[in-house]
Amino acid sequence: MGRRNRRQPESGGAGPLAWSAPVTEEGPDGSWVVRPVSGAAAAKVYRCPGCDHEIAVGVPHVVAWPADRPDGAQLRRHWHTPCWSARHRRRPR
Repeated sequence: MGRRNRRQPESGGAGPLAWSAPVTEEGPDGSWVVRPVSGAAAAKVYRCPGCDHEIAVGVPHVVAWPADRPDGAQLRRHWHTPCWSARHRRRPR
């Protein structure tokens, strides 16, 4: 019985590790640049500052940083999406 050669999947664009485009959100706590991270691109464990729980590998979430600071990108934090949406309703930890 012969060996079957299987076709390689076509590389369509940037692949699953592509980042979504960041958007700027305005809120009572200032302007924030927010970028969604897909589950396929979530390759590390992070700690959410909203709930202080881990964001596991493969979990979709958002990355946010202050838009109005020159060093804002260095201050970026990974948040669970619901925690980011509820940040105004929570007390600071």
